[in-house]
Amino acid sequence: MTTPTTTDTTAPVAATERPARRVAGPRPSTRPNGQWKVDGTAPLNGNEEWKQVDNGLSVRGRIEDVYSKGGFASIDPTDLHGRFRVWGLYTQRKPGIDGGRTATLEPHELEDEYFMLRVRIDGGQLTTEQLRVIADISIDFGRDTADLTDRQNVQLHWIRVEDVPEIWRRLEAVGLGTTEACGDVPRVVLGSPVAGIAADELIDPTAQIDEITSRFIGDETLANLPRKFKTAITGHPSQDVVHEINDVAFVAVEHPELGIGYDLWVGGGLSTAPRLAERLGVFVAPERVADAWHGVAQIFRDYGYRRLRNKARLKFLLADWGTEKFRQVLETEYLEAPLPDGPPAPQPLAHGDHVGVHRQKDGRFYVGVTPIVGRVSGPTLARLAELIEAHGSSRLRTTPHQKLVILDIPEDRVESLITDLDELGLSARPSLIRRGTIACTGIEFCKLAIVETKAFATAAVLDLERTLDGFDLPHPISLHVNGCPNSCARIQTADIGLKGQLVMNDAGEQVPGYQVHLGGGLASADRDEAGLGRTVRGLKVEADGIAEYVERVVKRFLDDRDAVSDETFAEWAHRADEEVLR
Repeated sequence: MTTPTTTDTTAPVAATERPARRVAGPRPSTRPNGQWKVDGTAPLNGNEEWKQVDNGLSVRGRIEDVYSKGGFASIDPTDLHGRFRVWGLYTQRKPGIDGGRTATLEPHELEDEYFMLRVRIDGGQLTTEQLRVIADISIDFGRDTADLTDRQNVQLHWIRVEDVPEIWRRLEAVGLGTTEACGDVPRVVLGSPVAGIAADELIDPTAQIDEITSRFIGDETLANLPRKFKTAITGHPSQDVVHEINDVAFVAVEHPELGIGYDLWVGGGLSTAPRLAERLGVFVAPERVADAWHGVAQIFRDYGYRRLRNKARLKFLLADWGTEKFRQVLETEYLEAPLPDGPPAPQPLAHGDHVGVHRQKDGRFYVGVTPIVGRVSGPTLARLAELIEAHGSSRLRTTPHQKLVILDIPEDRVESLITDLDELGLSARPSLIRRGTIACTGIEFCKLAIVETKAFATAAVLDLERTLDGFDLPHPISLHVNGCPNSCARIQTADIGLKGQLVMNDAGEQVPGYQVHLGGGLASADRDEAGLGRTVRGLKVEADGIAEYVERVVKRFLDDRDAVSDETFAEWAHRADEEVLR
């Protein structure tokens, strides 16, 4: 991974029931959309102005040489609220500010003098040495905090700017970093958690991930994109990297004449205007993946909409262009030769979270485990490193589902490992509710959040494990809990998605709660293709009532489902009458 180390220390210059598959692009306007190849590069808003002055890569020098010595008060506001993100740093929410004030306060009123730090883990690949370093940083600098994200990263909190240089030193000494972990840049590359070890893998994508990250992460020419740019690559038939909701994704496929390569998808993303990615219909040979990725990233840079940030994702450009034009521009302007037509990948035949015990291609085993909603801690991660090594391994992976996969376990050590992991709160044989529940950071730390997530979701999981014990669920029920409308926890692609907002209780008081989305999901063994959840008008749940609602709707599903056709929760939720879903 490229890690710029410039030491520039100069101060900077200042729903519907079934949502449509495609979101609308910008309305016709005589005003420019800020497309560099169409409208020129003159910045059309303040955010674009500061990015052109200094895109953020050079702020590392100021952090190391100025801000870490002068403390929080010495940080230039534009660096603090813009450029720091390029290095994985966001100010966290000041404790005690309720969700009703999220939209009314200025950033300096919401933020604490501490940071969330995102450790970038491309492909989710970790060694126990690296895990131990993350754990020690959490313990030494982050008040023991550590969260597994659904982007295969680890997030720490309570980080002081004074400690950031030492944290970088420790991370980079073991091959980790925070370069472009946030910001309008190429974010972490999601990769199959079982790359290189799964017995049923079509291709190991590690070489492609490594080429992309080594060539382009930290590249100045891609450090000022219209907005964030998300990537996913998998060689596993479970399609385990949520490719349908990434800006660019490569899914392994076998071409009848050209062999094994990748099916290219573009233009996915959720947030407040969800859109599923689409296939370009091309076959990408492994040796062409990095160039194809670079071509898509450059299209986004050169043609992406920059005037309005809420229209600045690649999905809006694709909605206007369509796949035929997108492919034409990619092949004629950014690639040396066209890409051959290619077939779609077949439907996944297994769940992609990799929870449980699975035999590797070399005869050893990998063990997928889940904490509750991704919440771990520095001491937990340190103990986990010890357990893995004590069982004869030194490798593990993070996943896009807030899980961990431990590799290379000898068969005779599997059960003892599982027992020890249970004591850490990491379950290889979780309930289907625990297995399917994820949650974003929530109001505990996030300045955008309206509602708490981790605590309410954890309490719900524990209650549901009791109240649904003995009920025969036909598959994991995915419960995704998000603290605001931005969908970091992918609420539109869950069986039950909860979007944080203030709701009215029976007493007429505004209280923390969630709007309910039902029946969403990505392609899986239980679902032919991805689809977004439906919303039921007026269906909202109070934050402390998650378990009660989920228990009610799941029991109704079990009573009403068509067992003959093996009907899934999502299928039932889309056909059921609204009153049944309340």
